[in-house]
Parts: sequence; C-alpha cells; structure tokens
Amino acid sequence: MVRPTLSTDSSAPASISADVLVVGVRPGTDGAPATIAPPATTPFSALDDIDLAAIGATGAKDQLVRIPAVGVDAQGIALIGLGAATDAAAVRAAAGSAVRQLPLVSSIALALPTDTAELVDAALEGAALGAYSFTRHKGTGTTGPTRGDQQVTVLAPSAAADATVRPAIVADAATLVRDLVNTAAGDLGPADVADVARAQADGLPLTVEVLDESALEEQGFGGILGVGRGSERPPRLVVVRYAPESATKHLALVGKGITFDSGGLSLKPAASMLGMKTDMTGAATVLAATVAAARLGLDVRVTAWLCLAENMPSGSATRPGDVLTLKNGKTVEVTNTDAEGRLVLGDGMAAASLEHPDAIVDVATLTGAQVVALGDRTTGLMGSDDLVAQVRAVAGAVGEPIWPMPLPEELDARLASDVADMVNATVGNPAGGMLLAGKFLERFVGEGIPWAHLDIAGPSEHKGGGYGWLGKGATGVMVRTLISLAEELQAK
Repeated sequence: MVRPTLSTDSSAPASISADVLVVGVRPGTDGAPATIAPPATTPFSALDDIDLAAIGATGAKDQLVRIPAVGVDAQGIALIGLGAATDAAAVRAAAGSAVRQLPLVSSIALALPTDTAELVDAALEGAALGAYSFTRHKGTGTTGPTRGDQQVTVLAPSAAADATVRPAIVADAATLVRDLVNTAAGDLGPADVADVARAQADGLPLTVEVLDESALEEQGFGGILGVGRGSERPPRLVVVRYAPESATKHLALVGKGITFDSGGLSLKPAASMLGMKTDMTGAATVLAATVAAARLGLDVRVTAWLCLAENMPSGSATRPGDVLTLKNGKTVEVTNTDAEGRLVLGDGMAAASLEHPDAIVDVATLTGAQVVALGDRTTGLMGSDDLVAQVRAVAGAVGEPIWPMPLPEELDARLASDVADMVNATVGNPAGGMLLAGKFLERFVGEGIPWAHLDIAGPSEHKGGGYGWLGKGATGVMVRTLISLAEELQAK
C-alpha cells in the first residue's frame, strides 16, 4: 500500500520548500479569464503576472498545467483546475487529482482555498486517495517508473491547520477496499477474505466470527451454501463486530462477497466474466467501514456481515430449478444461478435482522440493470424512506453520487414461484432488474427495521481515464458514505 505522509503548514506559499507547489485555478465567469484561487494562507504575488490564458490554464476540473518555479522555493509549480464549485468536494477532487497526476514527485505542497478545518480535511483526504497505487501483481518484467512515497503538505491558516487523523483513516478504508477488489480472484477466495478480516481486527476493539461450511449448514444459511456449492473453495460468513459499551445505536452492514462470479451453471458469456473478481466489493466495503469506525473510536455499534462465496459451475453446483431455504426460513426457487448476490445477501440480512439493529444497509455489485439505468458513477439507492433520505444526504455531503430508486409493489407478482416462496429472477424479462432485486431483498429485512440497499455495480470500478482522485480500477465507492452514516448515528 502506498500512502503519502500528510501534514499541514501555515506558512506562506512563497516560503514553502517542496518539489512542486500546487496552486488552484478557478475558471472565469461571463467570458472572463481564469484566475488564481487565493490560497488560504498569506497570499503571494509571484503568479500575478502570468497570463493563464496564454498557457492554456482554464481552471477546468482535472486540468493540470506545470510551469517553472516563479518567486517560490519549490522546484516547479503545477496549476490545478478547481472547477466552478467552492465546496469541500471541489477541494477534495482538486487535491486528489493533483497528487494522482504527480506520481513521481517526492514532495508536494497544496496551496488551495483551505481556510476552514473542513476544507483542510477535504484536501488531506483527497491527497491520500489520489496517491493510491496497486502493484501486488507487478512482476520482475515491469517497466517504467512507479509511484513512491510522497510528502504532501496542505497549506492552511493556523486556525484551520490542526488536521485530525480522520482523513488518513478514511483514505485507509478506501485503500483496503481497492486493494481487495483489485486482487486477482485466484489469490482471494472466501477463506482468504476471512483471513484479511482477522488481520484488520488485530489490535482494534473488534471481534471476528467466521462460519465455515459446516457452521453455515448447521445454522441454516442456505443461500450462501447454495451459491458456493460449485466451488472447490467453500463459502464463509464473516461477522465483524465493533461494540463500544456506551453505544446506544446499532448499524448493521451487509456486504455481497462473491469472490468470483462465473454465473454458475447459468454461465456468463466470456466478455461478461471479465472483471468478476470485483463482485466481492460489497463485503470489502462493509469490512473497511467497520474497521474505520473502530479506528475512529465512534460511539456507535457497527456489525459487518460479509457474505462470501465463489460462484462456479461444477457437478456439485446449484442447478436452475433447485430450491434453497434461506436463514429466515423462506424458500427460493433458483431460476438463474447468475442472480446469486441476492441469495447470499438474503441470508446476511435475515441474520442481521435477528439482532434488531437501528438500521441495516446492504452494499452489493448486484445488477447490470443498475449500470444501464444510472451509469458507471451513480449508485442506486432503495429502501425505507427515512433512511434512504439520510443516506442520500450523507453521500451528497462526501461527494459520492447516488440516486434513489422506487420499489414498486407490482413487481411482487414477478417474484412468485409455483413451487417455493419466491424465485430469484425472472428469466426472459429484464425490465426493472435493479428494482426487482431490491424487492427480493426487501423480503429478508426484519419487520420495522429501517433498511437501505446500495447497488454499486457500476461505480465500484472505474474503467476509463482518471478523474479527480480516481485512476483505473477499484474505487472504494460508498465506504466514505458508510463511515459518515455511522458518525451521524452516534450523534443521535
């Protein structure tokens, strides 16, 4: 894991010694040229005479323009576009974008509009997120430079420069998710994720319970067992608990953890199978959020349910038409073995409901329909009205795009089975696939428990060019939302 050394400094930009001084640029309005965004510390005039238009600096998001050092101790200056917004999300994105685009620079000073503690934290968090690099699978044949250790300093007035440890902890949580999701499926089966959970809990006030296939059988987790039946690597249910004595609220997080999804006997086409190592993102997300809650010492109880299985075809795999009995006793006719995520989540949500938490949030790379409806960057959100509104507000505050979707009652009829309580999919009828999955999951939430479902199928992985603090690969989406949600619950 590559993580920068983060610090703050109240010195004026002109007196900072760094390899590169990063200065924010805002786009002009009403045809006016772009302007240097005044840094939060003592202003400096070294750049006043530079013609931003002449060097093509427009202030657009993600635009980085490097120029020689002028009137500063730094070896060079980089102008980073802030875009039109002036909030924490803009500062976080600009800081992350600059660090992402300067991978070989040893020391960076960020002279951005960080005149409040909130904006300082946003800059530190963005910098840590932007420095992410995954090299586990790089071999001796790797050529070209790789990101090294970096020192990142955020310039801020002394009144706002007392940065908390929170940005580093939040960035570490996102890094844990991204590392797990980027790891090849051959190196990360269900038992391996359980080992990671144990390692992450070491030294923290966390307990980890791992249910193997025998325990799953004894305790009635038919969905997880049914999905994992075809693999040589048996399934696991990992329960990670953070339970401070003074906590009065309990947040249950349930994550889909399909370490590889071939589709089972309803085999995916070859192209669709690529990238299916990411199908355990939900489990990685709830683990990371719970670890972060413990590291932050939040006064809220958090329990993560990691529903882990590898969905493979074999002679022992679940067949279309088989009937599974899930944890709450409800039976499911499996009409499509590639609609497996809802089966493992059903078990996890039913088990979580038995503890009567104040809220259940499940996270899953659940449906291709989410990508069709909302694209690659916006998470689908469903569930109880009040909790949906709260999650939406929290996600907006941390800059994670999300959109609420309905749970229409008429879809219940499509879940009817002739031989069981329900089917897991309606083969041949793809209409409203994301919503149908939500309606299925709704049946496994205990009565009266607020519930929110996060479908992150698209946003879990970024496949295009970099933007903000994100490069290609796993994104760690929604882990920051879950941490902030836990913080809100403790405040209540």
